[in-house]
Amino acid sequence: MATFAAAMNATIHTPRLFLLGLLIASLSPFAFAQYPGWQQEVEYTMDITVDAPTHRYSGVMDVTYVNNSPDALERIPFHLFFNAFQPGSMMDVRSRNIADPDRRVGDRILGLPEDEQGWVTIGSARIGKTEVVFEANGTIGWLTLPKALAPGKKTKIHLEWDAQVPRQVRRSGWMNAQGVEFSMTQWYPKICEYDHHGWHTNPYIGREFHGVWGDFDVTIHMDAAYMIGGTGTLENPEECGHGYSDGPAPTEGMIDWHFVAEDVHDFAWAADPDFVHDVLEMEDGPTLHFIYQADTAYGAWKELPAITERAVRYYSEHVGAYPWPQYTVIEGGDGGMEYPMCTLVRGNRNLRSLVGVTAHELAHAWFQGMLATNESLHEWMDEGFTSWIESEFLAEEFNESVDAPHYWAYGGYLNLVRDGGEEPLSTHADHYVTNRAYGTGAYSKGEVLLNQLAAVIGADARNAGIKRYFDEWSFSHPGPMDFKRVMERESGLELDTYFQYMLNTTHHVDVAISSVRISADSTVIELERIGKLPLPVDLRITTADGQVMDHHIPQVVTQGHRPLAEGETLLAPWPWTHPTYTVALPASLPGCTIEIDPAGWTADADRKNNKVSFDSGVIQEWRAGANPAP
Repeated sequence: MATFAAAMNATIHTPRLFLLGLLIASLSPFAFAQYPGWQQEVEYTMDITVDAPTHRYSGVMDVTYVNNSPDALERIPFHLFFNAFQPGSMMDVRSRNIADPDRRVGDRILGLPEDEQGWVTIGSARIGKTEVVFEANGTIGWLTLPKALAPGKKTKIHLEWDAQVPRQVRRSGWMNAQGVEFSMTQWYPKICEYDHHGWHTNPYIGREFHGVWGDFDVTIHMDAAYMIGGTGTLENPEECGHGYSDGPAPTEGMIDWHFVAEDVHDFAWAADPDFVHDVLEMEDGPTLHFIYQADTAYGAWKELPAITERAVRYYSEHVGAYPWPQYTVIEGGDGGMEYPMCTLVRGNRNLRSLVGVTAHELAHAWFQGMLATNESLHEWMDEGFTSWIESEFLAEEFNESVDAPHYWAYGGYLNLVRDGGEEPLSTHADHYVTNRAYGTGAYSKGEVLLNQLAAVIGADARNAGIKRYFDEWSFSHPGPMDFKRVMERESGLELDTYFQYMLNTTHHVDVAISSVRISADSTVIELERIGKLPLPVDLRITTADGQVMDHHIPQVVTQGHRPLAEGETLLAPWPWTHPTYTVALPASLPGCTIEIDPAGWTADADRKNNKVSFDSGVIQEWRAGANPAP
């Protein structure tokens, strides 16, 4: 870990829009701490000319790349995502060989004719006036520098390229299922991230992304029939019309769309002749744009703006402030996919479905847009945390499942546990054996991990920890241990064991009531840990006359316990090495009901063994599996 002095001298990449507020809000010298104390910077200036009838475009790009690392760099790799949409690509072969292929992909790439395939061809690469070698290898291309880029230095790269936009298969492409002509995501040569792990050059097979924060200045020359929405703010709205200004849109020729975005790690856009445009100006918040086809069914898009505004306010209150001037929801893509300052969602939905997908993708603006963990390595930190806050918001917005807003995540995760198909969350996103294991792990188990943390440290500490994590680690690419340490500092507890088990194993929770002995002057309860994941245990005893007695049993390894509720009794810690635990109460409790985890915080794989109730007569002894259930 960098020293404080080194951290203060390092280049700190915090959005200019956000910096003053953070300086005022925090007196901690670690508010801007970044691991390992540096990160790369990039500035893109692009000029794009689109030939809409052929679904091809040409691009010219000037990139300023700043090497803030301690290493000299001899080559710089670029993502060439469109090359995945060719027969025989890694995405194609992976989809045709995985046990449960994504139905959106299947064998569709294999069947693409040449004029519907995707490709990117670099025609010229220069450093200054010097031509340099650019070698493409599938979806990764390597630019060889004429001399190594020393630490603290920057270089200017000039690229010219031609590309063919693929028929829409996965996220990117032309003519999606709802007829949106261009969904332009993962579309340009994008510099790979370099950090303390080295270069991140994962070939694109359809999973997640990682990128360098920077500034984008993008001009798109497009046929006047098309309307465009995307990342960034439109700098020339009067020339473009289409709802960006009061003036009419040009009706012939080409329109120059000029977008600018600061402190983002990607740039996406979409275009269609049938787009319409609604705008909601938030008070003390970003401008919200909604761009969709005029004939989209259900009319749900007209109700979406007000709900989206409430979601922005909810996330800003419960996670942290949204720093950019705008956010755009665009109909396009193949489901829902987040990008900086915008999202593409499949549009032909009823209101509940449209709100659900928009609320999820919008929440990514915080966990993927601002925190931006490497989601290829730690996909659960993005998808799981996003799903958690989405569930919290939807429960409030629709007044549904308020007492158990995360029930679907627990159910999906536990179904995979019971089926034996779970894989550790430490698995790289591209390398899960099944799509189901990836999806359930990233979304459901990731959401469970965050929600279940309340069983260990308490809901208040967990919720405060989320805001503290955002404040300390925005625009810094945090990893799992950074999140763990924030939660430890917030709660004062040691959380190594919880994260070790949840991330690196497939052990699960299953705590059972194994026996009860009720005598004339005592009640003795024996608990058994059947699942190998050790968590604190909440035990509730309800007497025959309705009196409730709550007990909390912490784990030794946390070196403490969550705050107790009023009237709750603290019992001795349960060492994880001990398979059983005995609760001895100096009172006879005939007719009682005994229940483990009455609030349902833990993802217990078998709740049938969590609760027993007795008749009012004195029961001498009951043992699970030996005596009939009382």
